[in-house]
Amino acid sequence: MILQLILTWINLCYMVINMPNAIEIKKVDKQGRFVIPSDWRKREMKDTDEVFLLKKKGFLKIIPKKKVSLTKFFDKADLSIDSISNWAEFEKKFYEESH
Repeated sequence: MILQLILTWINLCYMVINMPNAIEIKKVDKQGRFVIPSDWRKREMKDTDEVFLLKKKGFLKIIPKKKVSLTKFFDKADLSIDSISNWAEFEKKFYEESH
């Protein structure tokens, strides 16, 4: 328990040193709501209105849910074939090799 507290404190100190103006004190209302700083929302939540909440004992981490374009990964997939001319044949060969 003490080691976990020390590691948490070290992690917090590291974050404060490497992220100036990173800590703000916010009031939480009776329903558990608080206001996310507008500068962070404008910078981090440009294309979304949703966030992931990572809940751990002692802290809550907020990560913006960003849209990912999967097309940038298409050329990186190696299927060990030159082209797909017959989809049924490709599926059969693909599943035979993967099992």
